[in-house]
Amino acid sequence: MTANKEPDEIWQRLERGRQAKAARGGYAGYGSPPFGQKSENGELVDDPLEQETIELIRRHHKSGKSLQQIADWLNEHGYRTKRGQLWRRISVKRVLDRLYGQTPRLSSEFTTHSPHSLTQRRSLDGDAIADQNNTVISTESLLHVDRL
Repeated sequence: MTANKEPDEIWQRLERGRQAKAARGGYAGYGSPPFGQKSENGELVDDPLEQETIELIRRHHKSGKSLQQIADWLNEHGYRTKRGQLWRRISVKRVLDRLYGQTPRLSSEFTTHSPHSLTQRRSLDGDAIADQNNTVISTESLLHVDRL
């Protein structure tokens, strides 16, 4: 019984530490960082090459291309996923879902104290960039998109 209790205590201690780091805005290390970001010294920072790819995906999507057409274009031009794989339409969809606020992400940048608040940032072309529960792109990248 003691052997089972010790791993649980260790797991709980580690989990509390990850939650505290995330609450301070740090990267708690749950899996691979989202496409467009990387972990440096325990913090999430923009990955410039991946941010460029996200912008290309956004532009192709805005021009009306299908998810498969975007994946094919990326593959034909040598772009690869975070893990070095060929792009598939589901990979493109996941990037777009995060970009347009469909996938929840924890972030101190776009959170509010009210769970019902729905303040949204919008780019100049009217696309939703983030709501209170979604990190889409970093503030730096958001400002870059807003300037386009």
